[in-house]
Amino acid sequence: MDSALIISYAPKIVESLTEILMQASVTNITTISNGGKARRMMVEKDFDLYIVNAPLPDEFGDRLALNIASKGISVVILIVKAELYDEISEKVEEYGVITIAKPISKSLFWNALKLAIATHKKIKALHNENTKLIQKIEDIRIIDRAKVVLVSLFSLTEVEAHKYIEKKAMDMRTTRRKVAEEILRTYGN
Repeated sequence: MDSALIISYAPKIVESLTEILMQASVTNITTISNGGKARRMMVEKDFDLYIVNAPLPDEFGDRLALNIASKGISVVILIVKAELYDEISEKVEEYGVITIAKPISKSLFWNALKLAIATHKKIKALHNENTKLIQKIEDIRIIDRAKVVLVSLFSLTEVEAHKYIEKKAMDMRTTRRKVAEEILRTYGN
């Protein structure tokens, strides 16, 4: 985990959270004092970890945490007062927000941070795998469209069109997708 955004109005908590994050090798730590600034910052930049220390001066923070959790592959830790923990936790848990009750000990936060790091790694791996699969599907679509063009223009069978694309890709030392894209550019869609 490389980057974190701490959203807190309490300077002492910001200081202790920053210290713990630095011990966990988080290299890029940004701090913001309210929800509005945090929302504007999120438009400009994504972070791996968001820590929301509720309440914030301009909002409570649970909606902000939900908003963050619903976008991207970031992990969110929401810190709330102990008397609100059950109610808030129940509301945000299903969205993947990790909730911690105040007062927090260093060891409790460290454990939550380790959980957040493990979760982030898993989510990032799944996201990368999903991206690769989407790319493969798109490659297959383009290659299939090129095969259809070859079949219709040159009276080839699908197998012959497939072999043609593969051979051309090997001869040119390029991908089948690039060959297919060239076929589509040359002979039209």
